[in-house]
Amino acid sequence: MASTDVLASRFFSYDKMYSHDLREESFSDWPFREECNCTPEKMAKAGFVHCPSENEPDVACCFFCLIELEGWEPQDDPWSEHVKRSPYCGFLNLSKDFTELTVAEFYHMEKERLKIYIRKVFHKKMAYFRDEIDLTVERLKSQLDS
Repeated sequence: MASTDVLASRFFSYDKMYSHDLREESFSDWPFREECNCTPEKMAKAGFVHCPSENEPDVACCFFCLIELEGWEPQDDPWSEHVKRSPYCGFLNLSKDFTELTVAEFYHMEKERLKIYIRKVFHKKMAYFRDEIDLTVERLKSQLDS
């Protein structure tokens, strides 16, 4: 259960990631720099936050739609990759710069972002519970068989 709690806290902190600068700062250990198409600046511009794990150092997650992409290649265009895999992302579909949003527009966007966040965390927790149920059933079967 601890991994879902870490996941939940990470996604919840994404409310600060409307800021391009904060998103770009998250790419301090990003392997792709100059002469690459997926530089930290371009990744941040496309809404991504760098969220590496021990086994996956190039995972990037959209702070808004929470799509996670890995396996980046130097020639990959972050905006195009994001659009291909999450065409309805609210961040991608902004018709104006974030700094120009009205308060009402911001609250509407944040409401949508939180719906996505809650749905994702809920699905992760449900998968965890399903796995626990399966393990418990297997343990009970093996006890009954012996």
